[in-house]
Amino acid sequence: MGEFLLELRGIKKSFYGVKALDGMNLQVGKGEVLAVLGENGAGKSTMMKIIAGVYQPDEGEILIEGKSVTIKNTVDAQNLGISIIHQEFNLIPHLSVAENIFLGREPMKRGRLFIDWSRMIDDTKKLLQQVGLSVNPKRLVSSLNVAEQQMVEIAKSLSFKSKVIIMDEPTAALNDEETNNLFNIIKDLKKRGVGVIYISHRMEEIFEISDSIMVLRDGRYIDRLKTKETNRERIVSLMVGRKLTDYYPSLVEPKTKVKIEVNNIFVGDKVKGVSFQAYEGEILGIAGLMGSGRSELAKALFGALPIIRGTMILDGKKITLKNTKDAIRHGIALVSDDRKNEGLVLSMSIEENISLANMDLIMSSLFINQKKQKELVERNVRFLKIKTSNPSLEVKYLSGGNQQKVVIGKWLETDPKIFILNEPTRGIDVGAKAEIYQLMKKLAEQGVTIILISSELPELLGMSHRILVMHEGRITGEFSREEATQEKIMICATGGETSGVA
Repeated sequence: MGEFLLELRGIKKSFYGVKALDGMNLQVGKGEVLAVLGENGAGKSTMMKIIAGVYQPDEGEILIEGKSVTIKNTVDAQNLGISIIHQEFNLIPHLSVAENIFLGREPMKRGRLFIDWSRMIDDTKKLLQQVGLSVNPKRLVSSLNVAEQQMVEIAKSLSFKSKVIIMDEPTAALNDEETNNLFNIIKDLKKRGVGVIYISHRMEEIFEISDSIMVLRDGRYIDRLKTKETNRERIVSLMVGRKLTDYYPSLVEPKTKVKIEVNNIFVGDKVKGVSFQAYEGEILGIAGLMGSGRSELAKALFGALPIIRGTMILDGKKITLKNTKDAIRHGIALVSDDRKNEGLVLSMSIEENISLANMDLIMSSLFINQKKQKELVERNVRFLKIKTSNPSLEVKYLSGGNQQKVVIGKWLETDPKIFILNEPTRGIDVGAKAEIYQLMKKLAEQGVTIILISSELPELLGMSHRILVMHEGRITGEFSREEATQEKIMICATGGETSGVA
């Protein structure tokens, strides 16, 4: 492959005495897409942040085009031709799209005294056109949805004209069309000799877009393989150090008792007359493309969005949810699809986050009972296998997968009757996914009704007793486990008609 664009040699990094990287090596060549895989906590994010100048290595060497370099900060990385698209967006909500893309690099005029707004808007339009996003460059980022913000991040990365671009879960918030558009962008980058480091837990993407696959485990380099010469089973085995059996566990049939009934509910202009029943111990899947109303439905069922019209019946009794406290009191829990902004308080510790929804369990008079809190937290850390050296550690220092486990643990302690899981495995590795699937099976067998919202059709097909499909705020299809196929679901998700239970 000739000279590498980027090379890491023997990189080590520790946090609070815990080794995040232990002698890491990496090479990416011109026009190569290198997929980096590993379970949550394997060291992927730490390695990427070292390359991007966010963290400094304790030991080891970084080389750019064969020359040893020191990357002290993100500006150094950008000057060396490295850019990163973070899994958690790095945008400023109250600034416009154009301002976010060129922040700190605004084109100037008149002796560099004034910003050349006309040029910046034109340049932004060209970048947005490259990523297939048709929004006004003057729009505030706060007004964009998650998928649109992701495309702005990608456009921002392209604006640097980088030699190496790191993409950390770039399709997590994208639909199929947007993902295909991103892949076309990557193919164009390859032709121009740009090296791409691609991090994703979606195996089908890895095998479609990458040239090579590098596997990490427990902060160590495990192996590097040519994509065409390996398969999913081999990669998964390298990632987890064992064979995964029963990836999607067999499900016990739910009971015949209707646990929750939703009748003709309307939520703003996003949910339009949705009705369904879910049974005790059932995993009810909900499919739909971005903007179909799935997330708004989830928030309404949790009291986070007002139901304008319609009714909810729980255990045979009509309930009204004025807020999320009402939902929690009725035994309804929600794992949000946006854990950074809605699921966690990143500046608070693991134990504080797990305790947030369970203060009644750990309070003694006006004070927190430290013993009860410790027992609650240790129970969840052990049960969910949360990787941490200390529960007092701020949750922002955990990997994405371990952060998700903290969110799940917080709600498990509320002993929910209805557990709404919105994209519960987004950004989660295959090992952690399998653990969450086993947990879902166990909860369903205990009589918990689970509403599973997911963009991953294999997940819905593998983990649902029944699947509803939404399109433009309405349910357009309903399929039993036996009848459901990806093709049938996609027809309904795009507004077509097909046969089903409904």
